Amino acid sequence: MDRTHTCNQVRIEDKDSTVTLIGWAQKVRDHGGLKFIDLRDRNGITQVVFDPDYTENFDAVSDFKKEYLIAVTGIVGPRPDGTVNKNLPTGEVEIQVKSFELINKCAQLPFEIEDETTVNEDLRLEYRYLDLRRPSMFKALQNRSKFTNMIHRMFEEEEFLNVDTPILAGSSPEGARDFLVPSRKHPGTFFALPQAPQLFKQILMVSGIEKYYQIATCFRDEDLRKDRQYEFKQVDMEVAFWSQEKLFSFMNNVLKKSFKEIYGVELDAEIDTMPFFEAMDKYGCDKPDFRITLDPLVTINEIVENCGFSVFANNAKAGGLVKGLRLNGGQELMTRKEIDKLIEFAQKELHAKGLAWMKANDGKLEGSIAKFFNEEELAAIHTKFGAQDGDLLFFISDSVGQTNDILDGLRRELAKRFDFMDKDKHLLTWIVDFPAFHFDEGAQKLDFEHNPFVMPMEKDVEYLMSLSSDDVTKPEVKEKLLRLVSDCYDLVYNGVEISSGARRISNPDLQKKMFELTGFTQERIEENFGWFVKAYNYAAPPHRGCALGLDRIITILEGKESIRDVIAFPRNKQGVDPMSKSPLSVDSEQLKDLHIKLDLPKKKEE
Repeated sequence: MDRTHTCNQVRIEDKDSTVTLIGWAQKVRDHGGLKFIDLRDRNGITQVVFDPDYTENFDAVSDFKKEYLIAVTGIVGPRPDGTVNKNLPTGEVEIQVKSFELINKCAQLPFEIEDETTVNEDLRLEYRYLDLRRPSMFKALQNRSKFTNMIHRMFEEEEFLNVDTPILAGSSPEGARDFLVPSRKHPGTFFALPQAPQLFKQILMVSGIEKYYQIATCFRDEDLRKDRQYEFKQVDMEVAFWSQEKLFSFMNNVLKKSFKEIYGVELDAEIDTMPFFEAMDKYGCDKPDFRITLDPLVTINEIVENCGFSVFANNAKAGGLVKGLRLNGGQELMTRKEIDKLIEFAQKELHAKGLAWMKANDGKLEGSIAKFFNEEELAAIHTKFGAQDGDLLFFISDSVGQTNDILDGLRRELAKRFDFMDKDKHLLTWIVDFPAFHFDEGAQKLDFEHNPFVMPMEKDVEYLMSLSSDDVTKPEVKEKLLRLVSDCYDLVYNGVEISSGARRISNPDLQKKMFELTGFTQERIEENFGWFVKAYNYAAPPHRGCALGLDRIITILEGKESIRDVIAFPRNKQGVDPMSKSPLSVDSEQLKDLHIKLDLPKKKEE
């Protein structure tokens, strides 16, 4: 049968017309000899009625069960009084079935095809083809498709070229572990699946493409979590001859239009920028959630470095960070028992060594640690926080990184618990001027904050070019390098990073110098990046770009907890696809072709 309508198209205006629908049986009900089925396809639901006095071969309907695929032909009629379903677009009508065809039976369902389900996620992934029948799952994929189609249109209107870059490429150090693919034709060598199209999109700028984009698949062999998969999609773009402001303006317009037209989300008119170091100082992270209405964080190192509380004083003198936050009206919100639970949360979930606190009453600060401070110090802390009677102040004293991480997590948790959140706001903010370098404590060496290709500020280029790799070991040089910022930026939406980008280095000598300063030997530069740096000798243009995390954006806009719910065929938390069972072992002949021998750990004997 060819259907005449989808299961969401028939209306009361179609009364007395003959229609043919095809769909799955969402619900099957028997009422007084009549058989009612809610017939569902990707568009919606229509109620169909089987009547023994009207429907041909009626007895066969008694075998129909949920998710049987059925085609029906019948007459459109109004539902009887009192049975109209106002929650459905088709809720005023039903189809009086004249004839039908059972297209396919359905086996016993492992779970109900309903939006509200508490079934184990691995079971859902094992039967992903059933999970995707749920309306909310279909809606997520449908909106994702609309979103990407709009992205294509908007980039093409701006005359960007949609260019595919290689999936099989060479391994390059870009921050995460590569997925490697052995080469059969060249034994002992490997391709790498791209972590991003970074090098190739920059080569396209050297090629004179000027405006490039693609919806790129990226691969990273990292431990999985709710916002990370081995393979993910990003809206990748690169442009030559654009300023930072022009790129920001274009991307702002793309997001404003796509958010509004696909999701009805009205982004705030003004899209702000904030320097990295200001974000870290005020919010403890480079992706603040500006919907939170709690005050920014407060640093008190200068007040406590000579106080009697050694936990604060010693850490402040040693270069650590003593910092805190104010919980407005906290004494009404939290009992002492609840404060103890918050301390436990900070220790278990945020890995804090402890959480100190004081309360504000009668214009003064009180609490178990107050005795370690003199009146002048307490007054200074009170003033610095802008404390009001009834407030609670919470403090963390640790390394700079740990203190900021813990307070960021604590601030988000308190905002969530006590609703210090303006949920009606939809805020985009560009975090700019990231550090050029950081010091890798584990490897004990200078490293790139983002990647090797980020352009430092023009005013610092001459200084960087004057340095040798030996200079980096000098404390004064290291300290200065760690203060340098770069033309690098992240885009934050409601506390989540959804894009990252930068202006790229386009001078071959500067690019080699940046490699050298972070410990690359000339041999390694040549082996990993020789072909890339070589291209810069042919009049490379200034260029910049960014990439939007497509899966992450759709997850937020769909109100989902995990990107697994907006990807058609994701992997579970262990990196396995429960449906296809991949990754799988391969037979010895395939390994032999690749000149590979496995050295697997021996299984323990029982």
